[in-house]
Amino acid sequence: MIRPALTEIGIFLIPFAVYALFLIATRSGLLVQSSWPIQLVAKLALGSLLLVVISFILLAHFSGGAPNSTYIPAHIENGKFVPGVER
Repeated sequence: MIRPALTEIGIFLIPFAVYALFLIATRSGLLVQSSWPIQLVAKLALGSLLLVVISFILLAHFSGGAPNSTYIPAHIENGKFVPGVER
């Protein structure tokens, strides 16, 4: 459960990282407060939330098994490990 959470946090941070790279490339001062106006931070946060919502929608739409399929989890059968399969 921690991997999906970390993935979503990473997706949320992408716009901030891109803007930070832009500030570094233009030598504008990454840690200068005037480089991070509140309106820009709000726009970055909205863009981040939009990316997270899109990733949730794509995850819900394209993950999981095929329609009408049944997942049989991994188990031990006759002393041998049998991996999980969809039928």
